Amino acid sequence: MMKRLLFISLLLMSVIGILPGTGFEARADEPVSGSGDYKALDEEVQSLQQEILEVGRDLFMLEEELLFPATTQVSVFLSVDIGEFFQLDSVQLKVGDKEVANYLYTQREVDALKRGGVQRLYVGNLKLGDHELVAFFTGKGPHDRDYRRGANLSFKKGIGPKYIELKIVDLEKKQQPEFSISEWE
Repeated sequence: MMKRLLFISLLLMSVIGILPGTGFEARADEPVSGSGDYKALDEEVQSLQQEILEVGRDLFMLEEELLFPATTQVSVFLSVDIGEFFQLDSVQLKVGDKEVANYLYTQREVDALKRGGVQRLYVGNLKLGDHELVAFFTGKGPHDRDYRRGANLSFKKGIGPKYIELKIVDLEKKQQPEFSISEWE
């Protein structure tokens, strides 16, 4: 972690011209004359800002790849279909015996899910082999009754990323919600 921060600091200092040998130190000593020089300087600053944003994006992507390599990555998503028979309050997610996510929803987030939004609830690393995922859904069901239901999925983690969807679906015939977990292919 310390090496990474040192690297980022050195990179940023070289981009803004603090380190010698970067090519910017000679310009800092030159006098500025005329409005054309200000325009050129402004363009150079804009260019540097864009480069810094690109470096930041690249560093973020590198960090994601280091923290969650594709060979061990597991992502869990939540979606809601209609949502008339169940008003979602929270979701608790366990992988094996370890709780990995516990999320409390606002009304605005629930509305977004009902409009077709999909939430990335969890991203983590799992070693290859068999695993069990358990999700507990808490909220209000039909006739304003408190609901706490669970669903589980046993899956095999192979090489490559694994994508899993938690889905809340209204069953019109039974006038009840159904909670399911499935793997995305």
